[in-house]
Amino acid sequence: MVRIFISMDGIIRTGVSFYCHDGAGKYVISKRSKNARDEQETWENGGGGLKFGEKVEDGLRREIKEEYCATPLAVEFIGYRDILREQEGVQTHWIMFDFKVHVDPGQVKIGEPHKCDGVRWVTLAELEAFEEPLHKHFELSFDKYRDIL
Repeated sequence: MVRIFISMDGIIRTGVSFYCHDGAGKYVISKRSKNARDEQETWENGGGGLKFGEKVEDGLRREIKEEYCATPLAVEFIGYRDILREQEGVQTHWIMFDFKVHVDPGQVKIGEPHKCDGVRWVTLAELEAFEEPLHKHFELSFDKYRDIL
């Protein structure tokens, strides 16, 4: 069961965001499907909300398994972000814990085909020149972390 803290002005949520890499300079990104909650048909790095009582690293491992069918080989915390947005007419404040995660590329596949239309491995240089639409918060996090990825 997911519990949400409702403040005087909106909802506060916590989540994890991850940059999964192969250890050789490539990162996996996924394309949101038409069934995704928002920003359909954009590319993103991956992430999701924590469940009530779930430890951050447990939620991280669960989300990576759900989205990419992979088990992390190494996990590095790279920072956090505050994301303020509106979802379905309600103001939300997401506190996102961001990670760089080494995975075995042989394990990576689409784990949620109802939400994801594809995965692709890219270098950081390819990502900087990416011409297809990116999820807004993926672009913002990439701008923040590009120098440490």
